[in-house]
Amino acid sequence: MPAAVPTPTLLWFRQDLRLADNAALAAALSRGGPVLPVFVLDDAGEGRWPMGGAARWWLHHSLAALDADLRGRGARLILARGDSEAELRRIAAETGAGAVYWNRRYEPAVRARDAGIKARLTAAGFEAKSFNSALLFEPHTIRNKQDRPFQVFTPFWRHCCGLGWSEPVVSDAPAKAWAGSGAAGQGLGSKLAELGLLPSIPWDAGFPAMWTPGEAGAAARLKRFLESSAVHRYDEERNRPGLDGTSGLSPHLHWGEIGPRQIVAAVRALGREAGTDPASNGARVFLSEVGWREFAHHLLFHFEHTPERPLREDFERFPWAEDSEGTKLRAWRKGRTGYPIVDAGMRQLWATGWMHNRVRMIVASFLVKHLRLPWQGGAAWFWDTLLDADLASNTLGWQWSAGCGADAAPYFRVFAPVTQGERFDAAGDYVRRWVPELAGLPDSYLHAPWTAPAGELAMAGVELGKTYPRPMVDHAEARAEALAAFKALRGEVTERDA
Repeated sequence: MPAAVPTPTLLWFRQDLRLADNAALAAALSRGGPVLPVFVLDDAGEGRWPMGGAARWWLHHSLAALDADLRGRGARLILARGDSEAELRRIAAETGAGAVYWNRRYEPAVRARDAGIKARLTAAGFEAKSFNSALLFEPHTIRNKQDRPFQVFTPFWRHCCGLGWSEPVVSDAPAKAWAGSGAAGQGLGSKLAELGLLPSIPWDAGFPAMWTPGEAGAAARLKRFLESSAVHRYDEERNRPGLDGTSGLSPHLHWGEIGPRQIVAAVRALGREAGTDPASNGARVFLSEVGWREFAHHLLFHFEHTPERPLREDFERFPWAEDSEGTKLRAWRKGRTGYPIVDAGMRQLWATGWMHNRVRMIVASFLVKHLRLPWQGGAAWFWDTLLDADLASNTLGWQWSAGCGADAAPYFRVFAPVTQGERFDAAGDYVRRWVPELAGLPDSYLHAPWTAPAGELAMAGVELGKTYPRPMVDHAEARAEALAAFKALRGEVTERDA
């Protein structure tokens, strides 16, 4: 008597939109029977952090790319919108599926939701299994010598590196058609356009020229980065926003179009070719950026309140400045602060959905230390405008800048925007690209146009207060006020500028 064919498996895609090195997919194929790929748009299931506008744009195009990849293998992506559990049950009932597999996420609200879904599906007789394809090390597996979560990056990453992460096992995407998958899924789900992910006003016009969402786009970007000299100079050039010195992989990583194991394996292979481990100090520093992503998820997992509240409880009492009309926050958002390096970053963010990491630190420091506005407002703006908006990384970055999180920059470390611009954009390429009204100024005045003689301003066509704003605040005065606020909170500190 022939063996029974396993019931179909629903493969629930979320932030793992790839076929290679996908643990849930590999397990579903190993189970046998049809594999039915499903994506459910469930905004309510994200808790207090539903996707922002830029992330929705990326998701639309990433889902289109995933569906094309699936169709090339004899499957198709079933799309649905609504409550995740209700939609999974509906699709399972219509297809006769007996199993639901997915890869884990680590945001607090999603983790709680997923645990409930797994328990209820299991109780209802489904085979419900989850897997890890997002991280090198899951947060619950990493503890310090006191059996507590790490709160400082260096010992965290040193501990992780000692656990054998350097030899990841990466699985290829399945090449063959998935028997029965396409037929079983016919007629189900919503059309992609019906999910309403794209903006009605074309503020996304600049995105396609810079980004190619999807697994193929991620692989191409990694290949280009590793084959260029940028990876070997990463330690030197990653802080210079006018150069193409970073990988640009962050949106692909967030949406799981590429995984950290794949990146580590590729860098390790590059090192083997060069006869070193890794290939260069630049490559080693690049791998540490993967470590920072791991650290961010570690912190979010163990300190669930941090997207809204500071890790350091004393910062709950920090004396923020007043901005009842929101005029200061709006000027910062629009890149109209009067500090060119800050304005360049905010305009790059709006135009491309991304901002250079060094500039992210500069603009964040300016908001919380020069304007003394709450970091949560900046985090919310980044969440809505970043294509790589990731709750763990966004939270870590903003709490670091505000001085209230783990491994944070001390509050008295104030990023001086003029100094930062002169140090990391000395030739002015970055500012001239994103603040073109200042392009005619000499380098010596570009990062502080209010110091230029009237003749220089006139020759460059700059009229302060009209063609370009005067500084919102004086750096020295704002710095002094920030330090006074910090001292009021925590007592005397050692002052220094950055």
